[in-house]
Amino acid sequence: MSSNLTRKHMCRLFSVVFALIGLGCAASAGAEDLLRVYDLAVRSDPVLKEAEQTLYARRETGPQARALLLPNFALSAGARYRDEQASTPWSTRRRNDDYGSRNLTASVTQSVYDRADWLRLEQTADTIAEAEAEYRNARVDLMVRTTRAYFDVLRAADEVRVAEALQRANARQREQSRQRFEVGLVAITDVNESQAAYDRSRADVITAKNDLGNRWEALWRIIGPVRVPLARLGARLPLTAPQPNDIDAWADTALKHNYAVLAAVEASRSAKKQIEIERSARFPSFDLEAGYDLARSGAEFGTDRDTGFIALTMSLPLYQGGAVTSRTRQAGYDFRAAQDRLDQVRREVLNAVKDAFRGILSSISDVRARQAAVVSARSVMASTQAGLEVGTRTQVDVLDAQQNLSQAEFDYLNSRYDYIINGVLLQQATSTLSRKVLAKANAWLNPRDAVSPPTF
Repeated sequence: MSSNLTRKHMCRLFSVVFALIGLGCAASAGAEDLLRVYDLAVRSDPVLKEAEQTLYARRETGPQARALLLPNFALSAGARYRDEQASTPWSTRRRNDDYGSRNLTASVTQSVYDRADWLRLEQTADTIAEAEAEYRNARVDLMVRTTRAYFDVLRAADEVRVAEALQRANARQREQSRQRFEVGLVAITDVNESQAAYDRSRADVITAKNDLGNRWEALWRIIGPVRVPLARLGARLPLTAPQPNDIDAWADTALKHNYAVLAAVEASRSAKKQIEIERSARFPSFDLEAGYDLARSGAEFGTDRDTGFIALTMSLPLYQGGAVTSRTRQAGYDFRAAQDRLDQVRREVLNAVKDAFRGILSSISDVRARQAAVVSARSVMASTQAGLEVGTRTQVDVLDAQQNLSQAEFDYLNSRYDYIINGVLLQQATSTLSRKVLAKANAWLNPRDAVSPPTF
């Protein structure tokens, strides 16, 4: 009777454990899903805000470059007081004159031709395009960081859930060992083994909870101090290969559309134009100036003047100590560095897209294999427990099977997150990641099952 009762308790216990691990406990219906968390990140993430302000700053280079080609209006005024004492060579008489003078000049200057200014205007288009691509890349990166942080919380919560389930199972196993020892069915070593397993599982729970707190902190760095529960991943997760199922097609798309690559291309173009801008210091520049000058003087022999003027001036630098040649060489080095940077970014993107593509295919196989491993681990656990009841298995065997089952459960849950993250990384590499893509992953979440934030 004791044996049947023990077996009944164990079956009931593990049924509850498996249900908790596979389906999760019912939680608040107000849980936030991935899309809502992403919306919070868009409003709060300081990295994205910095990229946005950088974009606004780069856009201002356009009006500044155009301003160099537009008329420049200026108004200048001055007042002076003078005390003059003068004499002439043919007279010993000295002349003293105290007077004030005033002048007002209005002028307009128009650049007729300056090669560097026209090239700078062309360069601003590349500079702004680079900033636009960098900002779009920052938006995509925010989606990735938010998704990673969101599912990292769920991973850590699953680890806590599995660890707590294992702790409860070990606690029950410890109590059963003590009861069996008291009636002389097992040796004291079985009790000690059960106690050691329970102590290890309790320490694992503490470590898992600490890691969960750290994952929450990482998420709050993105979305701000908003303490909301997160919807867990549901039981249904469609496993599909990338479409098209061609790694070269994804690589070609990444090289053409990845925002980091596009930004590097624009940076290279801008650096190439900078060479000609520096070289333009050897070319003449022409300016047209027109204005009107009013001068009034209170001197005894002074005159008042009203003068209008118009002038065309040319400036041709002949020698500046070798600075022009040096700046041109420097711009050439910067251009080659930009080309090397472009090549580096392209290689990084190709590596990322291929890693993510293979990762999806590997994750699909891994999820299915882990799911089968859970089924096998449950069978092993059941047979080991039955063997313990009839004396063919030891307490150590049961504890090992229990540990292996918990690890198999966690590995299965963890592999599902890997599948989702690899899909997001593939979309990031091709810069096709969008809110619509996140909505597909969001549909796999269960808002009725939530992970609550820590209270500390």
